[in-house]
Amino acid sequence: MTVFDRLVGQEDVEAELTAAATAARRGVGSMGSSMTHSWLFTGPPGSGRSVAAQCFAAALQCTSEGTPGCGVCHACTTAMAGTHGDVRQVVPEGLSISVKEMRAIVQTASRRPSTGRWQVVVVEDADRLTEGAANALLKVVEEPPDRTVFLLCAPSVDPQDISVTLRSRCRHIHLVTPSADSIATVLRERDGLDPEDAQLAASISGGHVGRARRLATDLNARVRRKDALDLAVAALRPATAFAAAEELVRSADAEAKEMSAARDEQETDELRTALGAGGTGKVRPERSAARPACSRISRSARSPEPPARGVTHSIVH
Repeated sequence: MTVFDRLVGQEDVEAELTAAATAARRGVGSMGSSMTHSWLFTGPPGSGRSVAAQCFAAALQCTSEGTPGCGVCHACTTAMAGTHGDVRQVVPEGLSISVKEMRAIVQTASRRPSTGRWQVVVVEDADRLTEGAANALLKVVEEPPDRTVFLLCAPSVDPQDISVTLRSRCRHIHLVTPSADSIATVLRERDGLDPEDAQLAASISGGHVGRARRLATDLNARVRRKDALDLAVAALRPATAFAAAEELVRSADAEAKEMSAARDEQETDELRTALGAGGTGKVRPERSAARPACSRISRSARSPEPPARGVTHSIVH
């Protein structure tokens, strides 16, 4: 099993990326036409363009002697888990990626890799780059550092998704919409789902692997889908159209709050871990780090240090 097994219905893409990762092992000077410093992954939603970029990053860092992307070495597992020190993923949190953010990323990417073979930068949703951010990225893409690879993900090569100049500097990898049969196979073999449920979810997913998995495993997702379809029927009857629309809005609002709560919980756990929660130091766990400092400040304010003896003597006399 390799890292590229996560791709669904993308055999041509897997072959091209494997060849490029193999050529990259021969060094910068002999990479030839199979490898380049800048790549652009495009495809419809659910095709797996960001997954393909992540798999390629793992294959570039792979340390096994065989075909790159073994999926079992430390480099592959950490790259796929998002914890590799030389694989940086840029995921926009807002509506766009600012020029300030991109300049910081470019500065970091210009360093030599610390533990891996390459310094890899994966830019998800590259269509959200502002004009200034795209120009900052273009400068380093035109003259890339020797051991740095940029992997950009965008819906298409349309100028509204990616600038023409930036597109011309990248090798283009286009992913296709997976077939329903290939999605059903993944749900059966990897997720262990019932064949009938897997086939049904794949057939109504519109070629979106994540949507098919959610429909097959989440009852609420199936209920929301049915409600949305019922709305089309209810819209034909004025007596029920407004009530159905109101229910759909409530359902969407509840789903958004549920997703936000799950994300908040995950980010809170990550923050606690980063701040040392669960560590085995000498500090008692029930006391926060701020409490001793506050106590010291309060005691200092209540009982100031007495002045030096020499200073007191001079004041008295």
